[in-house]
Amino acid sequence: MIDLYTWPTPNGHKVHIMLEEVGLPYTIIPINIRAGDQFKPDFLKISPNNKMPAIVDREGPGGKPYSVFESGAILMYLAEKTGRFMPKDTAGRYQVIQWLMFQMGGIGPMLGQAHHFREYASEQVSYAVERYTKEAGRLYGVMDRRLGEAPYLAGDYSIADMACYPWLRSSERQGQSLDDFPNVKRWYQAIEARPAVQRGLQVLAEHQRKPNQKMTEQERSIMFGSEQYARR
Repeated sequence: MIDLYTWPTPNGHKVHIMLEEVGLPYTIIPINIRAGDQFKPDFLKISPNNKMPAIVDREGPGGKPYSVFESGAILMYLAEKTGRFMPKDTAGRYQVIQWLMFQMGGIGPMLGQAHHFREYASEQVSYAVERYTKEAGRLYGVMDRRLGEAPYLAGDYSIADMACYPWLRSSERQGQSLDDFPNVKRWYQAIEARPAVQRGLQVLAEHQRKPNQKMTEQERSIMFGSEQYARR
């Protein structure tokens, strides 16, 4: 059994999807990042960077509970635990790992910044909006070229695709259109149609921020202000 500490964000959805794909039983422990649950001492014990998702595998190495934080590491752990969605041969394994790192180092942070400065920033900074919108477009282009060569990022469907897909669900908020990237659009629709993906997206869906829902000042402090940066 996996204890899953999560919230319905792109990083959370990565792990929801993987757990649904492999069929491991899991218990959901909501971490309301708008209310500050990520800063609670018990959560920091398993996720020292106060970020969700995190997991505790009750049947970890040696049959003992084992915690894992960072969404990319969680995907790798679950892939190795189940023997699925990451090849065992060196070449195939590192094909997946490269594209997973592409998500962790590029797609996540850069698309997140585009989204932030376009949607959440308390003041519009034109330089930041332009920089991150263009960088988001560049990364979409990298994916589009790759997906013109193979059906999925690492060849076969893998944890690399599960990692990238949730970040592209808000393409319009990043200043992008899937119509401009036909190979990405084909890939996106193929993943979207998978039953396990659809189930994963429903985890805590009732807590998903609604379009045009305003952030309160308290939420802003927790997410982007003094509460976020307080030393713990």
